[in-house]
Amino acid sequence: MAYWLFKSEPSTWSWDDQTAKGDAGEEWDGVRNYQARNNMRLMKVGDLGFFYHSQAEKAVVGIVEVIAEAHPDSTTDDARWECVDIKAVKPVTRPVTLQMCKDDPRLADMALVRNTRLSVQPVRDEEWRVVCEMAGTTP
Repeated sequence: MAYWLFKSEPSTWSWDDQTAKGDAGEEWDGVRNYQARNNMRLMKVGDLGFFYHSQAEKAVVGIVEVIAEAHPDSTTDDARWECVDIKAVKPVTRPVTLQMCKDDPRLADMALVRNTRLSVQPVRDEEWRVVCEMAGTTP
């Protein structure tokens, strides 16, 4: 299993919006960055990810699961863009902010810390464990 981080502006798509979709989940559509798209192409059903609120909050607020592998993004006719489907698994007990990640030396090389603009990022196994620990959530 691989781990990921999905960023969303809560004013556009929030954790509450994601959880409201239930087990049916939702396409992670609208991504127009090649590196983020390529990350989604690597995802497998069952992979887990952090759901991250960007903008003012800048925090991991939940855990999601990939429920459909990369397929054409329904929001465009441009065949270059693909997306995965994800469903909410559970909220974290305590949100983990970007600043908390930056302050923890164990996360110094985490993509979130080094490339804060990338909307879909890989998360290494050890980073997953550390953030889950900080969030009070079982990995």
